[in-house]
Amino acid sequence: MSNRRELLLDAAIALLGERGLHGLTHRAVDSGAGLVPGSTANYFSTRDALLEAVVSRVADRERDNFDELWATRCPTTPAELAELLAEFAHQATGSHRTLTLARYAVLVEAAHRPQLRAHLAAVGGRVRAHVLTWIRVSGSSDLERDAPIIMNCWTGLVLHQLSYPNPNFDPLGQLGPLVAALVPGRSPRGKRGGHGS
Repeated sequence: MSNRRELLLDAAIALLGERGLHGLTHRAVDSGAGLVPGSTANYFSTRDALLEAVVSRVADRERDNFDELWATRCPTTPAELAELLAEFAHQATGSHRTLTLARYAVLVEAAHRPQLRAHLAAVGGRVRAHVLTWIRVSGSSDLERDAPIIMNCWTGLVLHQLSYPNPNFDPLGQLGPLVAALVPGRSPRGKRGGHGS
């Protein structure tokens, strides 16, 4: 039953976000999901199998979060791009804090597990594609240069806020100048129009 599988994986994500990797055990996931002992092992026989499934579930939930923004917002200027990235940073450190912490916990573990690292890269493609499109339609003329700089800055800001929470967290204060410096935007006299032009 897929609903039970998702229930177990969401419980595992909550454990990762609240206790870190050391708190992720089959027994703890069973308890967190409110299911009988052995439930997690029925779906994921090893810890490695559980971790890989967690990575996929984290990616699914993050894609859902991006899709919500994607459905209603698409930045077309550097200022709009910075504002949207700042909004998502607030979500990642606020309402989606546990999910973000779980992702970072898995990222650290991937440094020691090449197979997990490959799985992370494979499942993260859709979210990356959204961000790349945002940067491109906002006016980037060098996506290969701009995208890693912007995305790495965003990641660093979020990680720092998670590690050292600041009640006055203002990601736009840093993302705004960075995006403005990198992305020139579209020329008002240019003849390009629409998202794909």
